[in-house]
Amino acid sequence: MEMGNSTFLKEFVLTGLTQHQELWLPLFLVFLVIYLLTIVWNFGLIALIWKDPHLHIPMYIFLGNLAFVDACLSSTVSPKMLVDFTDESRMISYSQCMTQFFSFAIWVTAECFLLAAMAYDRYVAICSPLLYPVIVTNTRCICLIVLSYIGGLIHASIYEVLLFRLTFCNSNIIQHFYCDFMPLIKISCTDTSIDYLILFIFAGLIQVVTIGTVIISYALVLFTILRARSMKSVRKAFSTCGAHLLSVSMYYGTLFTMYVLPTSQQADDPDMIDSLFYTVIIPVLNPVIYSLRNKQVIDSLRKTLKKTS
Repeated sequence: MEMGNSTFLKEFVLTGLTQHQELWLPLFLVFLVIYLLTIVWNFGLIALIWKDPHLHIPMYIFLGNLAFVDACLSSTVSPKMLVDFTDESRMISYSQCMTQFFSFAIWVTAECFLLAAMAYDRYVAICSPLLYPVIVTNTRCICLIVLSYIGGLIHASIYEVLLFRLTFCNSNIIQHFYCDFMPLIKISCTDTSIDYLILFIFAGLIQVVTIGTVIISYALVLFTILRARSMKSVRKAFSTCGAHLLSVSMYYGTLFTMYVLPTSQQADDPDMIDSLFYTVIIPVLNPVIYSLRNKQVIDSLRKTLKKTS
C-alpha cells in the first residue's frame, strides 16, 4: 500500500505483557482460566437474571447488562492476548487492529455510562423509595441502557475516524498487548496533536459526566444514610451500594490514569497493569462482587440449583 514516496504498514506487532518466553506458558494458563471464569460467571449471572422473574426489575436489568458488557470487553482483548502467548510473531493485521480497538472502545465507554446509570438507580431507590417504581420503570431503565450502548458506539466511531486518518510508515511495533488508541498514535508518522486534543476532550468529558453522576448520587445517598436512625436501614443501604462503589472505584481509577491525565504525566510506555486490570481483572471480579453481596441473587441461585439437582 503506497502513497507518495512512503510505504505504509499493513501489519503491526504487539509486544505483549512480557518478552520473557519462560513466562508465556504460565501466563497463558492463568489468563485462560481467568477468561473462562469471566465468560461462565458473567453469562451465568445473565442467565440467572433472565430465568428468575423476581429479578426482572431495573437494578438487575442494569446488572445483567453490565455482565454482558464485561464479557464482551474481555472477549475483545483476552483471546488475542492468549494467542500471542503461543505465537512468537505476535502479528496483527491493520484491519484486525482497527476492529479490535473499535470493539474495545464501545464496551469501555458503555460500561462508564452503565455504572453512572446504576448509581442513579441506587440514589432513587434509597433517597426516594416510595417514588422509585414511578421514576425508574423498566422502560426507562431499558432506555438508559440503550443510550449507554449508543454513547459507546458514537465515542468509538469518533476515535476510529481519527485512527483511519493516521499513517504508519516508521515503526509497526505496538507497545501493548492489544490495539489501543495511545500506543497507535505514538507510532504514527502523521501529526497527532489533534488526536491528543480530541482524546483529552472526549475522554475527559465522559469521565466528568459519568463520575460526576456517581459522586453526586452517592453523596445524596450518604446524606440520607446519615439522617437515618435505623441501623437496619443503614446496613441495607451499605449492602446495596457497597458492591457498586467498589466496582466504580476500580474501573474509573484505572481509566482516569490511562486516558485523562495529560500525556506529560504518563510514562512513555503504556501502563500495562492498568490496562490489564480494567480489561481482564475487573470483568472477572464484577459478577463475584455483585453476587456475593446480594442476598436476592444468592437466593435465586440456590433455588435454581435445587431445581436442577
